[in-house]
Amino acid sequence: MTKLEELKAKSAEIVDVQRAAAVLSWDQHAFMPVGGASARAEQLATLGKISHQLLVNSEMEKLLAAAKLEVEGMGPDSDDFAYWRAAQRNYDRFAKIPADLVARLSKATSLANEKWVDARSKSDFAIFQPNLEELLGLQLEMAKDLGYQDSPYDPLLDLYEPDMKAHQVRAIFTELKAGLVPIVAAIANGGRQIQKGFLMTEYELADQEAFTLELLKAIGYDFRRGRQDKVPHPFTTTFSSGDVRVTNRFMLNRAASSFFGALHEGGHALYEQGVRADFDHGFLGGGTSTAVHESQSRTWENIVGRSLPFWTHWFPALQKRFENQLRGVTAEEYWKAVNIVGPSAIRVEADEVTYNLHIILRFEIEVDLVEGRLAVKDLPQVWNAKMKESLGYEVKDDAEGVLQDVHWSMGYFGYFPGYALGNLLSVQFYQRAQADIPNLSEQLADGHYQVLLAWLRSNIHQHGSKYTPTELVQRVTGGEIDPKPFLAYLKEKYGQIYGI
Repeated sequence: MTKLEELKAKSAEIVDVQRAAAVLSWDQHAFMPVGGASARAEQLATLGKISHQLLVNSEMEKLLAAAKLEVEGMGPDSDDFAYWRAAQRNYDRFAKIPADLVARLSKATSLANEKWVDARSKSDFAIFQPNLEELLGLQLEMAKDLGYQDSPYDPLLDLYEPDMKAHQVRAIFTELKAGLVPIVAAIANGGRQIQKGFLMTEYELADQEAFTLELLKAIGYDFRRGRQDKVPHPFTTTFSSGDVRVTNRFMLNRAASSFFGALHEGGHALYEQGVRADFDHGFLGGGTSTAVHESQSRTWENIVGRSLPFWTHWFPALQKRFENQLRGVTAEEYWKAVNIVGPSAIRVEADEVTYNLHIILRFEIEVDLVEGRLAVKDLPQVWNAKMKESLGYEVKDDAEGVLQDVHWSMGYFGYFPGYALGNLLSVQFYQRAQADIPNLSEQLADGHYQVLLAWLRSNIHQHGSKYTPTELVQRVTGGEIDPKPFLAYLKEKYGQIYGI
């Protein structure tokens, strides 16, 4: 057995422990009774500590050094070099973080999540505030251990967007925001009025769920290797490429939310189900970054799912299932309704145009928290002020404001930028697919999604984490993350919808 093969065997054990923890975390969100919170926190803390100890030790350090000699001279296109590089990156990162801190973070996030659920149900930020203060302190402790030159936000961002810095995100978001503001203004000042009342009537929950299952099957989600469950905040979890689970939420008077939720989480799941089988049980399994992952969910939710051809194809089936709610409505009217642009409180319900303003707001708040310019106790006030400034929206309470997202309760500081970056990449990747597949639009209009899925599998999914995000974007698009194609896409689409 070569040293690289030994490294892969040791790494597989670490992945097993991490995925066992993922099962417990998924259960906590989907099925666990509230009384299990304390014990679950201890269990996750123990698994986090075991995973850390398996990765950070003298044997692993020696294995990495020996394996490096075996892959020297190989480039990023080599599977073996890519595996060693991913293992070395994981080791370098976690060797700087004490096992005790890993355990404390795991326990704190598990407990914080339960407090967040309680606080959100009661719309009372004060319930969650002490937990968030503890988590922020632990994140700052981790940032210090990881090290940084410019901002303590940089090492936290790097956990989700490798090699990206806060100043790079800020530059991209500045250009993005400058392009979004006039589009929003043009729609608000001169756009057509679009009817949407039929979206807000009551849609039977069981029928909503049945329709989402149809959509997931149609785009290629393999139910032999997955399932859909109900949660307060939708997410996707991977235990292996043979077990990728999606979740969704169903609301009586917001049926469209579940439809697009299914497409969104389905996009994430298709990525995970498409990773090469020989990458699955190791450090190359899973997506290469939050932004690249989000590009896949946004492709299916927005570029495909919010297009007129999509609803021209699917609306007859939807109207048949919800005959009373959609009597007299046309496919084009439904398409326009699900693309209405306007200020809204909830990020996951936001339209394509204003969604990115929600993310920019969160990025600004996170950086201010981490860099010490904002205290946790002042979050609701600052959040509400920024919502008014950026989106013209008056936040009613904590539940629709600062408590709407689950991420901070899970310790995900530095995660939010990937959502907006993923929107930009979705258009860049899709334009490349259009160039490679001349009849792509016709295929999608006929409800044939396998041609797009096959392209995504070949160019993105199969590679897992073999390439860094920068390398993958360069390979697929020939460039870097760029707001311009996304802004052009918005202008064309919403010019057609609103006549601006």
